[in-house]
Amino acid sequence: MIARFKPEKPTVSADWLVSHLNAPDVRVLDCTYFMPGSPRTGRQVYDAHHIPGARFFDIDDIADTDSPLPHMLPAPEKFSSRVRRMGLGDGHRVICYDQNGFLASARVWWMFRVMGHGDVAVLDGGFEAWRAAGGGVEDLPPHFIADRHFTVRPRRDLVRDLEQMRQAVNAGGAQIVDARSAGRFRGEAPEPRPGLRGGHMPGSFNVPYGEVLTADGRMKPEADIREAFEKAGVDLSKPIVNSCGSGVTAAILALAQSVAGHDGAAVYDGSWTEWGAEKAETPVVTG
Repeated sequence: MIARFKPEKPTVSADWLVSHLNAPDVRVLDCTYFMPGSPRTGRQVYDAHHIPGARFFDIDDIADTDSPLPHMLPAPEKFSSRVRRMGLGDGHRVICYDQNGFLASARVWWMFRVMGHGDVAVLDGGFEAWRAAGGGVEDLPPHFIADRHFTVRPRRDLVRDLEQMRQAVNAGGAQIVDARSAGRFRGEAPEPRPGLRGGHMPGSFNVPYGEVLTADGRMKPEADIREAFEKAGVDLSKPIVNSCGSGVTAAILALAQSVAGHDGAAVYDGSWTEWGAEKAETPVVTG
């Protein structure tokens, strides 16, 4: 029988992964992603070096590529098909990491949970923590047997769409927490994507995602995470929907909330790219 590791929190340490990397039920995903305008891509960084045996998970490819919005959740059938090709399936413990902080590893963690695969965690501190713990690297593609069965059990409670956000703004029922910088939230700093208005959704709270991370890129302790949300006026005992620019850093807040004991927070998939569009008939507040 395989000795399974079930952490109390949705992160694992680099030391744990070093000692469990070759466990038969552990699968590692490199989820490296860079924001628009970066000279590098996640695939380029992965091809240069990655944790031995890691598969590359591209959030722009395993997505609804028919949508005009970036890296939107794919249909369950597409998600299942793609991860099966990567040799991922039922009974696997999926560990997500990033070579660019927590950026997309938290989103991939959230995506697996939306698809009903709860046996997933994020490597705290990402690739830098792995190297600091003495973990090796390789630049070769992994060898694996594909097409393992992957059962999808969608959890729609973890994702919100535009109409649901309209209802949340108009009728309440959930706290909306925005992970963008304070300048972007207030409408004082420009958005990185063209065609977007500045500001935020009425009634939303601002917790820039960096507020839940340490200076060396790890998740802050539970008490500090709670303090960051409470300081912004967010009650972790009540329903939460997280938003950001395009649904990536919002998942970092969802991960931090899970670490702090609030495990059912949702993510607004379209986020500000959808809500803040110039042609969108959605209310925007500045200041």
